[in-house]
Amino acid sequence: MLKKFALKNYKNFKNEIEINFGNVAGYQFSTDCICDGKISKMLIYGRNATGKTNLGEAIMDISSTIFPKLMISEDRAFLNADSMEDSAGFSYTFDFNGKELVYRYERYSEQILKTEELIVDGVTIFKCDFLNNEFSFDNLKHVGAEIANVDRYKSSLKADEYFNKNIEQLPFLRWIINNVALNSDSVLKHLDDYVRRMKLIKVGNDFLHRMHRVGDFFLGSLDNPKTTKDLEDFLNAMGVDCKLIVKKLPDGQNELYFAHEKLVPFYENASSGTLALVNLYQWIAPVVWEPSFVYLDEFDAFYHFELSESVQRHLKQISGVQIFTTTHNTDLMSNDLLRPDSYFLLENNKIQAISDLTEKELRQAHNLQKMYKAGAFNGR
Repeated sequence: MLKKFALKNYKNFKNEIEINFGNVAGYQFSTDCICDGKISKMLIYGRNATGKTNLGEAIMDISSTIFPKLMISEDRAFLNADSMEDSAGFSYTFDFNGKELVYRYERYSEQILKTEELIVDGVTIFKCDFLNNEFSFDNLKHVGAEIANVDRYKSSLKADEYFNKNIEQLPFLRWIINNVALNSDSVLKHLDDYVRRMKLIKVGNDFLHRMHRVGDFFLGSLDNPKTTKDLEDFLNAMGVDCKLIVKKLPDGQNELYFAHEKLVPFYENASSGTLALVNLYQWIAPVVWEPSFVYLDEFDAFYHFELSESVQRHLKQISGVQIFTTTHNTDLMSNDLLRPDSYFLLENNKIQAISDLTEKELRQAHNLQKMYKAGAFNGR
């Protein structure tokens, strides 16, 4: 599980910003927001352009480091435009069955690494400085990777082009996961599995277009009647009264319909709010996929405020998954839903739990929304 994340010089985050998910207060209510001593359900508030979407993309950066990224956007800004530093820094701290794993790296762009380092339980496993052609692989045995042929790895790099920041460097962590027979209980195996199951879901102007495209992929899982019934039950629980049925088209593809006397094609006729619910369902439903970490950016953009609360309550019930959502809906800021150490404010290049933004002892009876609007969490 992700325990801590730090970021520097990425997009609008010029200075270092850190989230410590292990900074848990001693509240005795809404305990289902906490898992293994870490925050597992979290709501992030912030004004427009404070970086809520960028934060989600930054957390997901590890995915494109460990696994090759299929598409690279050459036109999208990466480094902070006001900084003179030439690289962005990312640091991840994980807890896997009591083992602490720290993976940090610097990169010049979406695909070019500058440095890379892995630390497990305080021991530096490896350290790579691609710019200066300096490498240390002294403690690979601590992760069961002592048989790794590091000379082969180094020979795969273009030594005469280290100083060329336009040459992609193969991350050693990616190489070692793919080229060493690790034990099933290896901490690197746990990391690989966790990152594979991380997902960023963004709700933006092109959402409906993406929803249809993702729907084609999702329809394949509906061959299982249990999945269709589970989706139907989920929508009904969220207030969308409907019955669903799946039919096989002549080309073998599945098609989802609203079940009436005359079948109504689902994706062409569902409201944007219903489509948003289906998009959410397909990334969190155990019958479809078992996520480890989900970052939902403006998850309730198409929801009525009551539906937003219903969705958030549903997310709380999903155990063992870290789910972080961004929103502008202050109606969700309630101790009946989450707790003060699970509500975060993102502003001025800082992200802090509201429990850390006041000297007042917050109790279950406090009206957090009213306090927020009155400026009680403007910092200290």
